[in-house]
Amino acid sequence: MASNFSLLSEDQLLCPICLDTFNKPCSTPCGHNFCLSCLSSYWNNERVYRCPVCKETFERRPDLKVNTFISGLASQFRLLQVTNAHTWSPGPLKDSAECAVLCDVCTDAQQQAVKSCFECLTSYCSVHLEPHQRAAGLKRHTLVNPLANLQDRICKEHNHILTLFCLSDKVLLCDICVRSQHMNHDVVPVQQAYGKMRDLLGDTEARVQQMIQERQQKLEAMKESVKESRRETSDVIAESVRELTALVSEVQRSQMELVKVMEEKQKAAEEQAAVFIVVLEQEVTELQRTKMKLMDIKQTEDQLSFLHTFPDPSVLLPHITDLSSFSFNRHAEIRHVQKCLSSSVSQLQTLLKKMTTEITTLSASNDVTLRNLQQYEVNVLLDPDTAHCRLVLSDDGKQVRCTEGSGRKDIKRPNAFKKNFAVLGQRGLLSQRFYFEVLVSQKTEWRGELTRGPDCGLWAIWFLEKRFEAFSSPGVAVYRGKVERVGVFVDYDKGQISFYDVQTATLIYSFSDCLFTEELYPYLNPCDNECGSNLNPMVIVPVTRTEASLTPQFAG
Repeated sequence: MASNFSLLSEDQLLCPICLDTFNKPCSTPCGHNFCLSCLSSYWNNERVYRCPVCKETFERRPDLKVNTFISGLASQFRLLQVTNAHTWSPGPLKDSAECAVLCDVCTDAQQQAVKSCFECLTSYCSVHLEPHQRAAGLKRHTLVNPLANLQDRICKEHNHILTLFCLSDKVLLCDICVRSQHMNHDVVPVQQAYGKMRDLLGDTEARVQQMIQERQQKLEAMKESVKESRRETSDVIAESVRELTALVSEVQRSQMELVKVMEEKQKAAEEQAAVFIVVLEQEVTELQRTKMKLMDIKQTEDQLSFLHTFPDPSVLLPHITDLSSFSFNRHAEIRHVQKCLSSSVSQLQTLLKKMTTEITTLSASNDVTLRNLQQYEVNVLLDPDTAHCRLVLSDDGKQVRCTEGSGRKDIKRPNAFKKNFAVLGQRGLLSQRFYFEVLVSQKTEWRGELTRGPDCGLWAIWFLEKRFEAFSSPGVAVYRGKVERVGVFVDYDKGQISFYDVQTATLIYSFSDCLFTEELYPYLNPCDNECGSNLNPMVIVPVTRTEASLTPQFAG
Protein backbone atom coordinates (compact mmCIF):
# COMPACT_ATOMS: atom_id res chain seq x y z
CA MET A 1 0.00 0.00 0.00
CA ALA A 2 2.84 2.39 0.75
CA SER A 3 4.14 2.01 -2.79
CA ASN A 4 0.78 3.16 -4.16
CA PHE A 5 0.94 6.33 -2.06
CA SER A 6 4.46 7.15 -3.19
CA LEU A 7 2.87 8.64 -6.34
CA LEU A 8 0.65 10.91 -4.27
CA SER A 9 1.70 13.95 -2.25
CA GLU A 10 0.18 14.87 1.08
CA ASP A 11 -1.23 18.09 -0.43
CA GLN A 12 -3.43 16.05 -2.84
CA LEU A 13 -5.32 14.55 0.09
CA LEU A 14 -5.78 17.79 2.08
CA CYS A 15 -8.99 19.75 2.23
CA PRO A 16 -8.39 23.35 0.94
CA ILE A 17 -10.60 24.68 3.75
CA CYS A 18 -9.38 22.90 6.92
CA LEU A 19 -5.99 21.94 5.43
CA ASP A 20 -6.32 18.47 6.97
CA THR A 21 -6.64 15.02 5.39
CA PHE A 22 -10.09 14.59 3.81
CA ASN A 23 -12.87 13.52 6.19
CA LYS A 24 -15.89 12.31 4.19
CA PRO A 25 -14.66 13.99 1.01
CA CYS A 26 -17.10 15.34 -1.57
CA SER A 27 -16.63 16.83 -5.04
CA THR A 28 -18.12 19.98 -6.57
CA PRO A 29 -19.39 20.12 -10.16
CA CYS A 30 -16.22 22.01 -11.07
CA GLY A 31 -14.09 19.05 -9.94
CA HIS A 32 -12.62 20.28 -6.66
CA ASN A 33 -12.70 18.20 -3.50
CA PHE A 34 -13.50 19.22 0.09
CA CYS A 35 -14.52 17.72 3.40
CA LEU A 36 -18.30 17.42 3.39
CA SER A 37 -18.66 19.28 6.70
CA CYS A 38 -16.17 22.00 5.69
CA LEU A 39 -17.94 22.81 2.39
CA SER A 40 -21.38 22.65 4.01
CA SER A 41 -20.30 25.10 6.72
CA TYR A 42 -18.74 27.34 4.09
CA TRP A 43 -21.93 27.53 2.02
CA ASN A 44 -24.08 28.01 5.13
CA ASN A 45 -22.37 31.34 5.63
CA GLU A 46 -22.51 32.47 1.99
CA ARG A 47 -25.36 34.00 -0.02
CA VAL A 48 -23.98 32.71 -3.32
CA TYR A 49 -22.87 29.11 -3.79
CA ARG A 50 -19.44 29.17 -5.40
CA CYS A 51 -16.38 26.97 -5.32
CA PRO A 52 -13.91 28.14 -2.60
CA VAL A 53 -11.03 27.33 -4.97
CA CYS A 54 -11.93 28.46 -8.52
CA LYS A 55 -14.88 30.68 -7.46
CA GLU A 56 -17.22 29.11 -10.07
CA THR A 57 -20.81 30.02 -9.15
CA PHE A 58 -23.64 27.49 -9.07
CA GLU A 59 -27.24 28.52 -9.55
CA ARG A 60 -28.38 26.00 -7.00
CA ARG A 61 -26.69 24.48 -4.02
CA PRO A 62 -25.23 21.22 -5.30
CA ASP A 63 -26.38 18.00 -3.63
CA LEU A 64 -23.14 16.78 -2.10
CA LYS A 65 -22.29 13.09 -1.74
CA VAL A 66 -19.29 11.39 -0.18
CA ASN A 67 -16.70 10.44 -2.79
CA THR A 68 -15.98 6.86 -1.70
CA PHE A 69 -12.84 6.52 -3.81
CA ILE A 70 -11.18 9.61 -2.36
CA SER A 71 -12.46 8.66 1.08
CA GLY A 72 -10.70 5.30 0.80
CA LEU A 73 -7.48 6.96 -0.29
CA ALA A 74 -7.67 9.39 2.64
CA SER A 75 -8.30 6.55 5.13
CA GLN A 76 -5.34 4.58 3.81
CA PHE A 77 -3.19 7.73 3.94
CA ARG A 78 -4.12 8.33 7.59
CA LEU A 79 -3.29 4.71 8.33
CA LEU A 80 0.09 5.20 6.68
CA GLN A 81 0.70 8.26 8.84
CA VAL A 82 -0.09 6.28 11.98
CA THR A 83 2.13 3.39 10.86
CA ASN A 84 5.01 5.87 10.65
CA ALA A 85 4.35 7.06 14.19
CA HIS A 86 7.49 5.27 15.37
CA THR A 87 9.43 8.38 14.32
CA TRP A 88 8.16 10.14 17.46
CA SER A 89 8.07 7.10 19.74
CA PRO A 90 10.75 6.39 22.36
CA GLY A 91 12.51 4.21 19.75
CA PRO A 92 12.92 0.51 19.01
CA LEU A 93 13.22 -2.17 21.64
CA LYS A 94 16.51 -2.21 23.45
CA ASP A 95 18.41 -5.19 24.77
CA SER A 96 18.07 -4.01 28.35
CA ALA A 97 15.14 -5.61 30.17
CA GLU A 98 14.42 -2.29 31.89
CA CYS A 99 13.72 -0.54 28.55
CA ALA A 100 11.69 -3.39 26.94
CA VAL A 101 7.91 -3.06 26.39
CA LEU A 102 6.23 -6.19 27.77
CA CYS A 103 3.12 -7.96 26.52
CA ASP A 104 0.00 -6.83 28.37
CA VAL A 105 -1.78 -10.19 27.84
CA CYS A 106 0.82 -12.63 29.19
CA THR A 107 -0.21 -13.87 32.63
CA ASP A 108 2.82 -15.92 33.66
CA ALA A 109 6.23 -14.78 32.46
CA GLN A 110 5.63 -11.63 30.40
CA GLN A 111 7.23 -11.75 26.99
CA GLN A 112 8.54 -8.76 25.09
CA ALA A 113 5.91 -7.12 22.92
CA VAL A 114 6.42 -7.01 19.17
CA LYS A 115 3.51 -4.65 18.33
CA SER A 116 1.21 -2.15 20.06
CA CYS A 117 -2.39 -1.57 18.97
CA PHE A 118 -3.82 1.97 19.11
CA GLU A 119 -7.43 0.73 19.04
CA CYS A 120 -6.94 -1.83 21.83
CA LEU A 121 -4.42 0.33 23.68
CA THR A 122 -2.55 -2.92 24.31
CA SER A 123 0.91 -4.26 23.52
CA TYR A 124 1.21 -7.86 22.28
CA CYS A 125 3.91 -10.50 22.05
CA SER A 126 4.13 -12.60 18.89
CA VAL A 127 1.77 -15.25 20.33
CA HIS A 128 -0.99 -12.91 21.47
CA LEU A 129 -0.70 -10.78 18.33
CA GLU A 130 -1.94 -13.69 16.20
CA PRO A 131 -5.68 -12.71 16.37
CA HIS A 132 -4.84 -9.30 14.86
CA GLN A 133 -3.26 -11.09 11.91
CA ARG A 134 -6.15 -13.51 11.46
CA ALA A 135 -9.47 -11.87 12.40
CA ALA A 136 -10.91 -9.54 9.76
CA GLY A 137 -12.10 -6.97 12.30
CA LEU A 138 -8.77 -6.87 14.09
CA LYS A 139 -6.81 -6.61 10.87
CA ARG A 140 -8.13 -3.07 10.47
CA HIS A 141 -6.56 -2.01 13.79
CA THR A 142 -3.50 0.21 13.72
CA LEU A 143 -0.35 -1.63 14.75
CA VAL A 144 2.93 0.12 15.45
CA ASN A 145 6.25 -0.82 16.98
CA PRO A 146 5.94 -1.49 20.73
CA LEU A 147 5.22 1.67 22.71
CA ALA A 148 5.01 2.27 26.44
CA ASN A 149 2.22 4.43 27.91
CA LEU A 150 -0.20 3.98 25.02
CA GLN A 151 -2.90 5.95 26.84
CA ASP A 152 -0.72 9.05 26.58
CA ARG A 153 -0.85 8.79 22.76
CA ILE A 154 -4.65 8.84 22.56
CA CYS A 155 -6.74 12.03 22.75
CA LYS A 156 -8.55 11.83 26.09
CA GLU A 157 -11.42 13.99 24.76
CA HIS A 158 -12.10 12.31 21.40
CA ASN A 159 -10.37 8.92 21.86
CA HIS A 160 -8.53 9.36 18.56
CA ILE A 161 -4.82 8.94 17.92
CA LEU A 162 -2.69 12.03 18.55
CA THR A 163 -1.09 12.41 15.13
CA LEU A 164 -0.92 16.21 14.85
CA PHE A 165 0.78 19.05 16.72
CA CYS A 166 -0.33 22.67 17.03
CA LEU A 167 2.69 24.95 16.72
CA SER A 168 0.60 27.90 17.88
CA ASP A 169 -0.50 26.39 21.21
CA LYS A 170 2.27 23.76 21.53
CA VAL A 171 -0.15 20.85 22.12
CA LEU A 172 -0.70 17.40 20.60
CA LEU A 173 -3.98 16.97 18.69
CA CYS A 174 -6.14 14.36 17.07
CA ASP A 175 -7.99 15.01 13.79
CA ILE A 176 -11.17 16.07 15.64
CA CYS A 177 -9.26 18.52 17.85
CA VAL A 178 -8.03 20.31 14.74
CA ARG A 179 -11.49 20.76 13.25
CA SER A 180 -13.12 21.76 16.51
CA GLN A 181 -10.57 24.07 18.18
CA HIS A 182 -7.55 24.73 15.97
CA MET A 183 -8.96 25.53 12.52
CA ASN A 184 -6.83 28.65 11.95
CA HIS A 185 -3.76 27.49 13.83
CA ASP A 186 -0.44 26.30 12.49
CA VAL A 187 -0.99 22.53 12.69
CA VAL A 188 1.47 19.99 11.29
CA PRO A 189 1.91 16.21 11.54
CA VAL A 190 3.72 14.93 14.58
CA GLN A 191 6.69 13.82 12.49
CA GLN A 192 7.14 17.30 11.07
CA ALA A 193 6.65 18.94 14.48
CA TYR A 194 9.16 16.49 15.94
CA GLY A 195 11.73 17.58 13.38
CA LYS A 196 11.00 21.27 13.94
CA MET A 197 11.14 20.98 17.70
CA ARG A 198 14.37 18.99 17.52
CA ASP A 199 15.85 21.64 15.24
CA LEU A 200 14.66 24.33 17.64
CA LEU A 201 16.18 22.46 20.57
CA GLY A 202 19.33 22.02 18.54
CA ASP A 203 19.53 25.76 17.95
CA THR A 204 18.82 26.43 21.62
CA GLU A 205 21.36 23.80 22.64
CA ALA A 206 23.96 25.39 20.37
CA ARG A 207 23.16 28.80 21.87
CA VAL A 208 23.37 27.39 25.40
CA GLN A 209 26.66 25.71 24.53
CA GLN A 210 27.96 29.00 23.18
CA MET A 211 26.83 30.77 26.36
CA ILE A 212 28.54 28.06 28.42
CA GLN A 213 31.75 28.46 26.44
CA GLU A 214 31.60 32.25 26.73
CA ARG A 215 31.07 32.04 30.46
CA GLN A 216 33.72 29.39 30.91
CA GLN A 217 36.16 31.59 29.00
CA LYS A 218 35.05 34.57 31.07
CA LEU A 219 35.34 32.46 34.21
CA GLU A 220 38.87 31.32 33.35
CA ALA A 221 39.85 34.85 32.39
CA MET A 222 38.35 36.17 35.62
CA LYS A 223 40.16 33.53 37.70
CA GLU A 224 43.42 34.31 35.92
CA SER A 225 42.82 38.02 36.42
CA VAL A 226 42.20 37.43 40.13
CA LYS A 227 45.44 35.42 40.38
CA GLU A 228 47.38 38.07 38.47
CA SER A 229 45.81 40.81 40.57
CA ARG A 230 46.71 38.89 43.74
CA ARG A 231 50.32 38.54 42.54
CA GLU A 232 50.55 42.19 41.54
CA THR A 233 48.97 43.30 44.82
CA SER A 234 51.41 41.14 46.78
CA ASP A 235 54.34 42.56 44.81
CA VAL A 236 53.14 46.15 45.27
CA ILE A 237 52.60 45.60 49.01
CA ALA A 238 56.06 44.04 49.39
CA GLU A 239 57.74 46.81 47.38
CA SER A 240 55.81 49.55 49.20
CA VAL A 241 56.63 48.05 52.60
CA ARG A 242 60.26 47.75 51.59
CA GLU A 243 60.43 51.36 50.40
CA LEU A 244 58.56 52.71 53.41
CA THR A 245 60.69 50.59 55.75
CA ALA A 246 63.79 51.97 54.05
CA LEU A 247 62.39 55.46 54.45
CA VAL A 248 61.69 54.85 58.15
CA SER A 249 65.22 53.45 58.55
CA GLU A 250 66.66 56.48 56.78
CA VAL A 251 64.70 58.79 59.05
CA GLN A 252 65.91 56.87 62.07
CA ARG A 253 69.51 57.05 60.81
CA SER A 254 69.13 60.77 60.23
CA GLN A 255 67.73 61.13 63.73
CA MET A 256 70.62 59.19 65.22
CA GLU A 257 73.17 61.15 63.16
CA LEU A 258 71.59 64.44 64.16
CA VAL A 259 71.66 63.49 67.85
CA LYS A 260 75.23 62.29 67.54
CA VAL A 261 76.48 65.43 65.77
CA MET A 262 74.61 67.75 68.11
CA GLU A 263 75.94 65.92 71.17
CA GLU A 264 79.54 65.94 69.81
CA LYS A 265 79.34 69.64 69.04
CA GLN A 266 77.92 70.29 72.47
CA LYS A 267 80.67 68.23 74.06
CA ALA A 268 83.45 70.05 72.11
CA ALA A 269 81.96 73.42 72.96
CA GLU A 270 81.73 72.47 76.62
CA GLU A 271 85.37 71.27 76.64
CA GLN A 272 86.55 74.50 75.02
CA ALA A 273 84.50 76.53 77.46
CA ALA A 274 85.90 74.52 80.39
CA VAL A 275 89.51 75.44 79.43
CA PHE A 276 88.59 79.08 79.12
CA ILE A 277 86.78 78.93 82.46
CA VAL A 278 89.93 77.57 84.18
CA VAL A 279 92.04 80.34 82.63
CA LEU A 280 89.54 82.99 83.62
CA GLU A 281 89.32 81.63 87.14
CA GLN A 282 93.15 81.75 87.45
CA GLU A 283 93.25 85.28 86.07
CA VAL A 284 90.54 86.33 88.51
CA THR A 285 92.67 84.98 91.35
CA GLU A 286 95.76 86.89 90.13
CA LEU A 287 93.76 90.03 89.62
CA GLN A 288 92.36 89.79 93.14
CA ARG A 289 95.94 89.54 94.49
CA THR A 290 96.91 92.59 92.42
CA LYS A 291 93.92 94.38 93.79
CA MET A 292 94.99 93.64 97.36
CA LYS A 293 98.49 95.01 96.63
CA LEU A 294 97.03 98.15 95.13
CA MET A 295 94.81 98.59 98.12
CA ASP A 296 97.82 98.27 100.45
CA ILE A 297 99.84 100.87 98.50
CA LYS A 298 96.88 103.13 98.36
CA GLN A 299 96.57 103.18 102.14
CA THR A 300 100.18 104.61 102.59
CA GLU A 301 99.79 108.05 104.23
CA ASP A 302 103.42 109.21 103.97
CA GLN A 303 103.39 111.14 100.78
CA LEU A 304 107.15 110.93 100.16
CA SER A 305 107.18 107.25 100.89
CA PHE A 306 104.07 106.73 98.70
CA LEU A 307 105.64 108.46 95.74
CA HIS A 308 109.00 106.80 96.41
CA THR A 309 107.45 103.28 96.33
CA PHE A 310 104.73 103.94 93.72
CA PRO A 311 105.03 101.08 91.23
CA ASP A 312 104.50 101.06 87.46
CA PRO A 313 100.85 99.98 86.93
CA SER A 314 101.80 97.97 83.86
CA VAL A 315 104.18 95.96 86.04
CA LEU A 316 101.55 95.31 88.67
CA LEU A 317 98.92 94.00 86.23
CA PRO A 318 99.21 90.25 85.53
CA HIS A 319 99.14 88.78 82.02
CA ILE A 320 95.47 88.28 81.11
CA THR A 321 93.52 86.80 78.17
CA ASP A 322 91.84 88.99 75.60
CA LEU A 323 88.13 88.36 76.32
CA SER A 324 87.13 89.22 72.77
CA SER A 325 89.09 86.20 71.51
CA PHE A 326 86.55 83.74 72.94
CA SER A 327 82.77 83.57 73.01
CA PHE A 328 80.26 80.78 73.78
CA ASN A 329 77.23 81.49 71.54
CA ARG A 330 75.62 78.12 70.74
CA HIS A 331 72.07 79.49 70.52
CA ALA A 332 72.42 80.80 66.99
CA GLU A 333 73.88 77.53 65.78
CA ILE A 334 71.15 75.51 67.51
CA ARG A 335 68.44 77.72 66.04
CA HIS A 336 70.00 77.29 62.59
CA VAL A 337 70.04 73.51 62.92
CA GLN A 338 66.48 73.57 64.19
CA LYS A 339 65.37 75.73 61.28
CA CYS A 340 67.04 73.47 58.69
CA LEU A 341 65.61 70.39 60.36
CA SER A 342 62.11 71.87 60.51
CA SER A 343 62.27 72.77 56.83
CA SER A 344 63.34 69.24 55.88
CA VAL A 345 60.72 67.65 58.14
CA SER A 346 58.05 69.93 56.69
CA GLN A 347 58.96 68.87 53.16
CA LEU A 348 58.92 65.22 54.21
CA GLN A 349 55.54 65.65 55.90
CA THR A 350 54.17 67.24 52.74
CA LEU A 351 55.31 64.23 50.72
CA LEU A 352 53.87 61.84 53.30
CA LYS A 353 50.54 63.68 53.26
CA LYS A 354 50.49 63.47 49.48
CA MET A 355 51.22 59.76 49.66
CA THR A 356 48.49 59.28 52.28
CA THR A 357 46.04 61.23 50.11
CA GLU A 358 46.81 59.02 47.15
CA ILE A 359 46.31 55.91 49.27
CA THR A 360 43.03 57.29 50.63
CA THR A 361 41.90 58.16 47.11
CA LEU A 362 42.69 54.63 46.06
CA SER A 363 40.62 53.20 48.92
CA ALA A 364 37.79 55.65 48.20
CA SER A 365 37.60 54.86 44.47
CA ASN A 366 34.30 53.00 45.08
CA ASP A 367 32.87 56.18 46.62
CA VAL A 368 33.95 58.15 43.58
CA THR A 369 32.35 55.59 41.26
CA LEU A 370 29.07 55.64 43.17
CA ARG A 371 29.01 59.45 43.27
CA ASN A 372 29.46 59.49 39.52
CA LEU A 373 26.51 57.12 39.11
CA GLN A 374 24.29 59.14 41.47
CA GLN A 375 24.34 62.07 39.07
CA TYR A 376 21.93 60.07 36.85
CA GLU A 377 19.25 59.99 39.56
CA VAL A 378 15.63 59.82 38.35
CA ASN A 379 12.40 60.36 40.25
CA VAL A 380 10.66 56.99 40.65
CA LEU A 381 7.00 56.84 41.73
CA LEU A 382 5.14 53.58 42.36
CA ASP A 383 2.01 52.68 40.36
CA PRO A 384 -0.91 51.70 42.67
CA ASP A 385 -2.76 50.06 39.74
CA THR A 386 -0.06 47.36 39.56
CA ALA A 387 0.22 46.72 43.32
CA HIS A 388 -0.78 43.35 44.78
CA CYS A 389 -3.93 43.55 46.91
CA ARG A 390 -1.91 43.04 50.11
CA LEU A 391 0.42 45.95 49.40
CA VAL A 392 -0.11 49.45 50.79
CA LEU A 393 1.50 52.48 49.11
CA SER A 394 2.26 55.81 50.75
CA ASP A 395 0.48 58.96 49.59
CA ASP A 396 3.61 60.22 47.83
CA GLY A 397 4.11 56.96 45.93
CA LYS A 398 7.55 56.43 47.44
CA GLN A 399 6.93 53.68 50.00
CA VAL A 400 5.42 50.20 49.83
CA ARG A 401 4.81 47.65 52.55
CA CYS A 402 2.97 44.33 52.83
CA THR A 403 0.06 43.93 55.23
CA GLU A 404 -1.00 40.81 57.09
CA GLY A 405 -4.27 39.17 56.17
CA SER A 406 -5.86 38.70 52.76
CA GLY A 407 -5.68 42.35 51.68
CA ARG A 408 -8.31 44.49 50.00
CA LYS A 409 -10.57 42.59 47.61
CA ASP A 410 -12.94 45.44 46.81
CA ILE A 411 -10.56 47.23 44.47
CA LYS A 412 -10.50 45.94 40.89
CA ARG A 413 -7.06 46.32 39.40
CA PRO A 414 -6.74 44.41 36.10
CA ASN A 415 -3.04 45.21 35.88
CA ALA A 416 -2.26 44.32 39.50
CA PHE A 417 0.03 41.43 40.43
CA LYS A 418 -1.96 38.40 41.53
CA LYS A 419 0.75 36.06 42.89
CA ASN A 420 3.81 38.17 43.66
CA PHE A 421 3.69 40.83 46.40
CA ALA A 422 5.00 43.35 43.88
CA VAL A 423 4.44 46.79 42.41
CA LEU A 424 5.87 48.53 39.34
CA GLY A 425 7.03 52.08 38.79
CA GLN A 426 4.51 54.44 37.23
CA ARG A 427 6.50 55.09 34.09
CA GLY A 428 8.93 53.10 32.02
CA LEU A 429 12.52 54.29 31.80
CA LEU A 430 14.14 54.51 28.39
CA SER A 431 16.96 56.99 29.04
CA GLN A 432 20.57 56.09 28.35
CA ARG A 433 21.49 55.99 32.06
CA PHE A 434 19.43 56.27 35.22
CA TYR A 435 19.85 55.65 38.94
CA PHE A 436 17.65 55.43 42.04
CA GLU A 437 18.01 54.27 45.65
CA VAL A 438 15.76 52.15 47.87
CA LEU A 439 15.95 52.09 51.68
CA VAL A 440 15.69 48.51 53.02
CA SER A 441 17.47 48.74 56.38
CA GLN A 442 14.55 47.49 58.53
CA LYS A 443 13.60 44.49 56.39
CA THR A 444 14.56 40.81 56.70
CA GLU A 445 13.51 39.85 53.17
CA TRP A 446 12.85 41.73 49.93
CA ARG A 447 13.28 41.62 46.18
CA GLY A 448 14.48 44.47 43.99
CA GLU A 449 14.13 44.16 40.26
CA LEU A 450 13.77 45.73 36.83
CA THR A 451 11.40 44.37 34.21
CA ARG A 452 10.54 45.06 30.58
CA GLY A 453 6.90 44.22 31.08
CA PRO A 454 4.54 41.67 32.66
CA ASP A 455 5.66 38.82 30.39
CA CYS A 456 9.17 39.88 29.47
CA GLY A 457 12.70 39.95 30.86
CA LEU A 458 13.42 40.24 34.55
CA TRP A 459 16.65 41.31 36.26
CA ALA A 460 16.39 40.84 40.01
CA ILE A 461 18.23 40.38 43.29
CA TRP A 462 16.71 38.75 46.37
CA PHE A 463 17.74 39.41 49.97
CA LEU A 464 17.03 36.78 52.63
CA GLU A 465 18.82 36.00 55.89
CA LYS A 466 21.79 38.30 55.29
CA ARG A 467 22.62 36.95 51.85
CA PHE A 468 21.86 38.09 48.32
CA GLU A 469 20.96 35.92 45.35
CA ALA A 470 20.60 36.92 41.71
CA PHE A 471 17.54 35.99 39.66
CA SER A 472 19.89 34.43 37.08
CA SER A 473 21.74 32.33 39.71
CA PRO A 474 19.19 30.99 42.24
CA GLY A 475 20.64 29.36 45.33
CA VAL A 476 24.05 31.00 44.87
CA ALA A 477 25.05 33.80 47.26
CA VAL A 478 26.43 36.75 45.28
CA TYR A 479 26.86 39.06 48.29
CA ARG A 480 26.64 38.67 52.07
CA GLY A 481 25.69 41.05 54.84
CA LYS A 482 22.81 43.37 55.60
CA VAL A 483 22.58 46.70 53.75
CA GLU A 484 20.97 50.01 54.64
CA ARG A 485 20.00 51.12 51.16
CA VAL A 486 20.42 49.75 47.67
CA GLY A 487 21.42 51.82 44.66
CA VAL A 488 20.21 50.69 41.21
CA PHE A 489 22.08 51.92 38.13
CA VAL A 490 21.13 51.12 34.53
CA ASP A 491 23.24 51.78 31.45
CA TYR A 492 20.62 51.16 28.76
CA ASP A 493 22.98 51.36 25.78
CA LYS A 494 25.58 49.04 27.31
CA GLY A 495 22.93 46.56 28.47
CA GLN A 496 24.04 46.67 32.11
CA ILE A 497 22.13 46.74 35.42
CA SER A 498 24.08 47.12 38.68
CA PHE A 499 22.98 46.95 42.32
CA TYR A 500 25.13 48.72 44.99
CA ASP A 501 25.41 48.76 48.76
CA VAL A 502 25.24 52.55 49.10
CA GLN A 503 26.66 52.67 52.63
CA THR A 504 29.91 50.95 51.66
CA ALA A 505 29.79 51.96 47.96
CA THR A 506 30.27 48.26 47.13
CA LEU A 507 28.89 46.46 44.09
CA ILE A 508 26.36 43.78 45.13
CA TYR A 509 25.74 42.29 41.67
CA SER A 510 25.77 43.39 38.05
CA PHE A 511 23.85 42.01 35.06
CA SER A 512 25.84 42.56 31.86
CA ASP A 513 25.32 41.86 28.16
CA CYS A 514 21.56 42.45 28.52
CA LEU A 515 19.51 43.26 25.42
CA PHE A 516 17.06 46.11 26.04
CA THR A 517 14.48 46.89 23.37
CA GLU A 518 11.64 48.31 25.48
CA GLU A 519 11.04 50.56 28.45
CA LEU A 520 12.27 49.27 31.81
CA TYR A 521 10.08 49.41 34.93
CA PRO A 522 11.34 49.41 38.53
CA TYR A 523 9.85 46.41 40.38
CA LEU A 524 9.69 46.31 44.19
CA ASN A 525 8.64 43.25 46.17
CA PRO A 526 8.66 43.84 49.97
CA CYS A 527 7.68 40.16 50.57
CA ASP A 528 5.31 38.98 53.27
CA ASN A 529 5.95 38.42 56.98
CA GLU A 530 6.77 34.72 56.67
CA CYS A 531 10.28 35.22 58.08
CA GLY A 532 9.06 37.59 60.81
CA SER A 533 9.74 41.29 61.48
CA ASN A 534 9.32 42.11 57.80
CA LEU A 535 6.34 44.48 57.68
CA ASN A 536 8.51 47.60 57.37
CA PRO A 537 8.35 49.40 54.03
CA MET A 538 10.73 49.62 51.11
CA VAL A 539 11.30 53.34 50.53
CA ILE A 540 12.49 55.05 47.36
CA VAL A 541 14.75 57.82 48.68
CA PRO A 542 16.75 60.69 47.18
CA VAL A 543 20.50 60.21 47.30
CA THR A 544 20.85 63.13 49.75
CA ARG A 545 18.15 62.11 52.26
CA THR A 546 19.13 60.54 55.58
CA GLU A 547 17.31 57.72 57.30
CA ALA A 548 16.28 59.89 60.24
CA SER A 549 14.22 62.15 57.97
CA LEU A 550 12.06 59.33 56.61
CA THR A 551 8.54 59.32 58.00
CA PRO A 552 6.03 56.76 56.65
CA GLN A 553 3.07 58.38 54.92
CA PHE A 554 0.74 55.47 54.23
CA ALA A 555 -2.82 55.89 53.13
CA GLY A 556 -5.56 53.75 54.52
